[in-house]
Amino acid sequence: MSFRDETAWLDATALADLVRRKEVTPNELVEAAIERIERINPEINAVVTPMYDLARAAARSPIPDGPFTGVPFLLKDLLAAFGGVRMTSGSSFLSDFVPEEDSELVKRFKQAGLIIVGKTNTPEFGILPTTEPALFGPSRNPWDITRTTGGSSGGSAAAVAAGLVPMAHANDGGGSIRIPASACGLFGFKPTRARISLAPDFGDMYSGLVCEHAVTRSVRDSAALLDAVSGFKDGDPYCAPPRNRPFSREIGVDPGKLRIAFTTKALADVPVHEDCIAAVKDAASLCEQLGHSVVESSPKIDGDKLADAFAIMWSAGCAWTIDGLAHTSGREPTEERFEPGTWFLYQKGRERKASRYLAAVQHMQRVSRTIAEFLSGADLLLTPTLAQPPLPIGSFDSTKENPVRGLKLSGNFSPFTALCNATGQPAMSVPLFWNEEGLPIGTQFIGRFGDEATLFRLASQLEGARPWSNRRPAIHA
Repeated sequence: MSFRDETAWLDATALADLVRRKEVTPNELVEAAIERIERINPEINAVVTPMYDLARAAARSPIPDGPFTGVPFLLKDLLAAFGGVRMTSGSSFLSDFVPEEDSELVKRFKQAGLIIVGKTNTPEFGILPTTEPALFGPSRNPWDITRTTGGSSGGSAAAVAAGLVPMAHANDGGGSIRIPASACGLFGFKPTRARISLAPDFGDMYSGLVCEHAVTRSVRDSAALLDAVSGFKDGDPYCAPPRNRPFSREIGVDPGKLRIAFTTKALADVPVHEDCIAAVKDAASLCEQLGHSVVESSPKIDGDKLADAFAIMWSAGCAWTIDGLAHTSGREPTEERFEPGTWFLYQKGRERKASRYLAAVQHMQRVSRTIAEFLSGADLLLTPTLAQPPLPIGSFDSTKENPVRGLKLSGNFSPFTALCNATGQPAMSVPLFWNEEGLPIGTQFIGRFGDEATLFRLASQLEGARPWSNRRPAIHA
């Protein structure tokens, strides 16, 4: 078997099955992934910290018997700490910061049998919906290397889209799983708030805006990985509602006749590109063909007030993050150590009053009540994932003279995703549509709080009706 050719486009579930049947060895899969990274990464700049020696050692050692034993995997260079390996968070401020221990999530990845071969690119502290940090330079979209991968999990998405690995770690504080999944033609699933523990360093982040998971090519990989890594850790401040059964058992299950509301309009007054509108209408038509009831409708939420509340929480969170890292690393935050937009957000966060922050949290909670009431009359809400196709690299660049340029464009590019971070609901970006330029345009489905099961059932049905795994970008293994 030529591993370079024949294993590059198998999903993680299929690769693990080959290992179990002893048709390949973990070492062979790791070497094949390393070869692909070495050959393709110079074009897309997805992997910024190779971990080849550690991966080879892990492949030769006893590997835990999990659902993905022996499968190569990549960590996003943000939040998920691997003890002894640098974690920069995409920032020059942390260019040589090395955590001492694994985060709980990394421990669970390892227990699932995954072998981590490297860390992927991310914008500074995951702030922007593009992956173009000054520290490492831009990740490039495998479908068109002049375009953004999205962010903040853009390095992971580029790696999976190009066939370097079948899935990769990602996290999401305002859409950072779903945005790059849309831009790179992948399945991106954001779980319910607190489905995956942020232990040991965090109880929650930004009052629950941030969650962990992955970008994948197949729906079944996403479900099985969520089974493997989800769950409460002693000391967590709260946890997601318990699942009825493993998420992997929802794959292939008939979702029944779902009531799907859809909208192509952003909550705030933001223009939506005709390709993104077309993608939603196409997805709505496909759902109707599959027997679901589809009605144009949306919750009544003041998008501008939601954006203001989100900005308050995000800026305060940025200040908390940088001050916390300064304390941990013993380094003094100074303007020249950060990108202009990050420094602006940091300064704004330090100016925020605690009362304004708590008022923003209260507003988010009111929005959560509104969306919960709306979804009492519908099973799912369908929207665009993004308001525009993947933009040219450099579109989000900011300067000291205009530090807010990238931040302002972020709201126009991704006005649909942050709602679910505010409310904690599960949501997914599904790759059902490509425009005339050959760029992927994802569509977002939003589920009820705690109801990942319905999303996985529908995703599996959509994947079966319109498979995307046979699509290959211009840059691929």
